Amino acid sequence: MAEAPQNDPVPSSSENVIVCNEPDDEDEPVAKKRRMSDKESDKLEHRLGGILCCAVCLDLPRAAVYQCSNGHLMCAPCFTHLLADARLRDEAATCPNCRVEISKTSASRNLAVEKTVSELPSECKYCTRVFPRHSLQHHEDNTCDERLTGCRYACIGCGWRGPAHEAAAHEERCALPRGAAADVVAVLADHERRAADALAVHRQLLDLLSCEQITINDLQLKPYRTEEFVHKLYYETSRFNAFNLQWVVKAFVNKNQRDPTQSSQREITYQVILKSKPSCAVGVQWVWLRGPYGEARLVPRPVAHAFSEADPDAPAQPLPLADPGDTNRLLSNKAIHFRLTMFLISK
Repeated sequence: MAEAPQNDPVPSSSENVIVCNEPDDEDEPVAKKRRMSDKESDKLEHRLGGILCCAVCLDLPRAAVYQCSNGHLMCAPCFTHLLADARLRDEAATCPNCRVEISKTSASRNLAVEKTVSELPSECKYCTRVFPRHSLQHHEDNTCDERLTGCRYACIGCGWRGPAHEAAAHEERCALPRGAAADVVAVLADHERRAADALAVHRQLLDLLSCEQITINDLQLKPYRTEEFVHKLYYETSRFNAFNLQWVVKAFVNKNQRDPTQSSQREITYQVILKSKPSCAVGVQWVWLRGPYGEARLVPRPVAHAFSEADPDAPAQPLPLADPGDTNRLLSNKAIHFRLTMFLISK
């Protein structure tokens, strides 16, 4: 066996033998590595956006995320809209992907998807800068220099609208603060009128609390179907007692529309109906409140009607929801809960 020359070092078993000279990552330009990283990140974000989008509107959810028993995702507005449509059609709601039956009890929230979606980047609609979705709304509403804003003198009639970073310069040269008082009298009078209207409602409610007879009923409006050719949905309460008389409340969805499922704008109207036969006219005022079991906030709006044997039905009134978008959420429930406070004006 030939011996190795003494001048040539013999590699030991603990040393790594370099077979070929591969380019070191450190030799790559930093800009090139950054471009590759950004490209891979964009691909991942795009793929996640396609996977986590709502199965109905095909958009990334903004709030709660629900899933059917097979895992298909739906944003909260689309989920309640599906349940409301099924209620109006008298059918079982189904997942738009796999057609499995869904309900408030069978569907569940996916908190992991909600958290993931909130961390995905999204562009500001004003400055096109990228922020996580959970902080984007705050940026667009409060901190973005390009967001649309108004002049602080809008309360006296200035109609300027522009980017937030130009507001200070506009306010310095705004002519309204330096103008004559007569120029803003009409605007101030309109503000005063609206404030007086809001105050009048509160005064009316306080006056009603001084009535001798007041009743409070927590009502449950249950769904029923008309006996007509088109079995249209309506809601009705059980009979309840107020002022020693029997009453019922009926409610309808888009009362004058033949098929409410064809409209995305839905309104609930109601009627207070006297079921007893009064000996004389009964003047009543009432106010709808959310109550302990309700799920939607209402605007306190007093309504009055004089009930009699010849006129036992009050005119139909829209349910004074503070947010009209709550209509579908109410329709998705098995029943609608509200509190009705009634005041006896005369008897």
